[in-house]
Amino acid sequence: MAQIFRAKKTSGKGEVMEVGIDSLDHQGRGVAKYKGKVGFIEGALPGERVKIRVSQQKAKLFEGVVEKVITASEQRVDAFCPHYQQCGGCSLQHLDKSAQLGHKQLAVEKLFSKFSGTDVLPWANPIKSDGRHYRRAARIATYFDKKEKVLKLGFRAAKSKKLVDVVDCGVLTQVYQSVFVDLREILNSHSQLRSVSHIQLCEADNAPYVLLRHTKAIDDEVKQGVHTQFEQKGWRVVWDDGNEEPYYSALPEYQVGGTEFQFRLNNFIQVNAAVNSAMLDQALNWLELTGQEKVLDLFCGIGNFSLLFAKQAKQVIGVEGVASSVAMATQNAHTNNIDNAQFFQFDLTQEMASAQWFSQELDTLVLDPSRTGAYDVLKQLPLGQFNQVLYVSCDPVTLARDSALILQAGFTASKVALMDMFPHTGHIETMALFQRR
Repeated sequence: MAQIFRAKKTSGKGEVMEVGIDSLDHQGRGVAKYKGKVGFIEGALPGERVKIRVSQQKAKLFEGVVEKVITASEQRVDAFCPHYQQCGGCSLQHLDKSAQLGHKQLAVEKLFSKFSGTDVLPWANPIKSDGRHYRRAARIATYFDKKEKVLKLGFRAAKSKKLVDVVDCGVLTQVYQSVFVDLREILNSHSQLRSVSHIQLCEADNAPYVLLRHTKAIDDEVKQGVHTQFEQKGWRVVWDDGNEEPYYSALPEYQVGGTEFQFRLNNFIQVNAAVNSAMLDQALNWLELTGQEKVLDLFCGIGNFSLLFAKQAKQVIGVEGVASSVAMATQNAHTNNIDNAQFFQFDLTQEMASAQWFSQELDTLVLDPSRTGAYDVLKQLPLGQFNQVLYVSCDPVTLARDSALILQAGFTASKVALMDMFPHTGHIETMALFQRR
């Protein structure tokens, strides 16, 4: 049996020390060196001198949180959110918005150098986003306080299950600006509503939706009262008891490039609508499809990329592991009268050599994986048949790791760009185009 080494924690948790910050890592943490160890400091910026409290310490590294800024960076700003440093949503509001992408780009460069030996990347201009009111979808947690006999709701604290009692969230779209105040009032108006276990928000093009997941039965009369109050706010309610498929009076939808995408609230969509639209435009511009290409779109979801590619390519094969997303992608192709796109459900962690959808005639590969990346997929695919590979990444570590396989297969990185999908967070979204040498 293989033995996995795990470094043992050493004493030092709670220790207070003073350090200088050299850079930011790919999670937006300050990087410091102290007595031969590397430290990762929440809330610190490059060029700063800070006093920190150690939260975790190992043989060669430590983690900590800023307790006091001794010498501040010129890029440090005051956070606009009253819940900052408690809520686990945003982690970089203390860094000027105009500087965030520059630091993220440096972090990506370091990772590419480490994993693939690529020291210079062909950067294209980043896709930028407004820093406020960009998020059209979010999940709100709830908790019934038995002592106070009130249903509380908010977001989880960073690295914790603790609920932060949020009053306002400045990154949610404008239609949800009063959502926390309004939901507290509505959901505490009847005892049956205490069983609401979480709330999902999604502003679609046809309506702003609020899904209420509940663990106990709720009478129709109570539901109707909620429905009436939601209508007054302009929201459309969806009830989810966890047993049956939620009923939609009309499916949520969004449009990009003249293409209509319908979805259910359990399907994945990009939460930043403006960046999603710009991302799709950029993908089309980079691939320069001529109408002759046969595209393989892996991790295709509801067809976000596939359907737009199908309008400019000869054929598109979309593959996705989630059955409900495949069903929506197929439906969306039909709705848009697209007949040169086919969608298949397949677990992309499994061997795919004999999969019915795979064809040696495919020449363009598109990857949009989760944070775990596409390493196992790339190890299996005969990459030599593709002329170009477009990789859309939500994790720079797995992108840099996977890029080594693509480069070794005879490709070169021709374009790389950041996409500011999640301003004020440590998340780094990247698009990279690899073309055959």
